[in-house]
Amino acid sequence: MTQTSENVTWLTQEAYNKLKDELEYLTGPARTEIAAKIAAAREEGDLRENGGYHAAKEEQGKQELRVRQLTQLLENAKVGTPPATDGEVAPGMVVTIAFDGDEDDTLTFLLASREYASSEIETYSPQSPLGSGVMGHKVGDDAEYELPNGKKASVKILKAVPYSG
Repeated sequence: MTQTSENVTWLTQEAYNKLKDELEYLTGPARTEIAAKIAAAREEGDLRENGGYHAAKEEQGKQELRVRQLTQLLENAKVGTPPATDGEVAPGMVVTIAFDGDEDDTLTFLLASREYASSEIETYSPQSPLGSGVMGHKVGDDAEYELPNGKKASVKILKAVPYSG
């Protein structure tokens, strides 16, 4: 999954299907479950001091926020193919960089939207300082980005290959 500056999110078919399944679950069975929890908690009496009721309402709010996020994401989604393997850093690529030219101090990450983050590989958004700094550069290029403290950092692009999941 990748995002462009035009608010279009490019997804692989697999990622699209996964997010669509999550949306269907949240708008179907999950809504029914949370409504039952709220109803059961409401029957316990005074709502001002009913922790179960307040917890269920909070859970419902979080769930509805996720439904809105997924709906917007899928409405703006374009299902496409992975990026080219020409060594240019683009969303959907697994990138390996060396900090300040020190090829022993490396970081490998997926350049993609946070929606596509997994525990398998660290994910950086294309809008993040590092992500935007390496975007468009090719393997062998030096790239510069701004740190949160305002200083500049430089990295060397060692590898850029399409993410295969």
